[in-house]
Amino acid sequence: FQKLSSSVLDFINETHFKRFLMIIRSAGFIEGDLISSQNVLNFAYILYLKLRDQKVNDSLIEKYVQKWFIMSILTARYSGSPESAFDYDIKHISKEGIEKFLRSIEEAELSDNFWSVALVRELDKASINNPFIKLFFATQVNNNDKGFLSQDINVANLISLRGDIHHIFPKEYLKVRYNSRHEYNQIANFVYAQTEINIRVGKKAPKDYLQEVREQCNGGNLKYGGIQNLEELYKNLEQHCIPDKIFEMTLDDYYDFLEQRRKLMAKKIERYYKSL
Repeated sequence: FQKLSSSVLDFINETHFKRFLMIIRSAGFIEGDLISSQNVLNFAYILYLKLRDQKVNDSLIEKYVQKWFIMSILTARYSGSPESAFDYDIKHISKEGIEKFLRSIEEAELSDNFWSVALVRELDKASINNPFIKLFFATQVNNNDKGFLSQDINVANLISLRGDIHHIFPKEYLKVRYNSRHEYNQIANFVYAQTEINIRVGKKAPKDYLQEVREQCNGGNLKYGGIQNLEELYKNLEQHCIPDKIFEMTLDDYYDFLEQRRKLMAKKIERYYKSL
């Protein structure tokens, strides 16, 4: 009972909880909407308390909690029988240590094949509630990326202030040929954008509205955001993993665009995870 009492007090300790939330937020998950699994969050807090109990260095606790949290999302680790999975993981962390056990999971489940094939396949979905598009947005927050075609407003601002999730190939433009939600709501077609940019784009083809952005970068009138030079424009598109050929793409190129962007998104997530 003394052990239970001590553990409960640790669990509800406000300082512990606020420190844990800071670790999760610093990983890019600044809003609850970005977290698709309560079980993943619950275990991350358990891990945080466990590592504190083991007297692990604070900076290492931050690193391991963030990596474990994101690894759990990538592998859907607690999607089924979470209680059994929790028990298994805690026992192995206690026995092997967090570094060794996490490395063994990465070797088994986050191989090169996962990043280049499995994750790309997971991005072939059509739901804004998909955990992988939320992870991608968190990656952008962590990288301090700007909103789509924005000069000053970053993705974190847009998420916090409920900015628009915009279709790169506008929905009304796609409906000329693709009528199902599964086609026009592909997560590889989503970006965070300012409302005024979203409205300006309307139902124009990407090659048309992006050509207008290039014109404003060459001295033309500002129509979409405040970007006024080509280097900044190309950097913005790179931050959103938009392939270079977007300037020439039409309806005929939509599925090729999705395939290219999924690969770029997967690489961005991989770089982020491995940088932790």
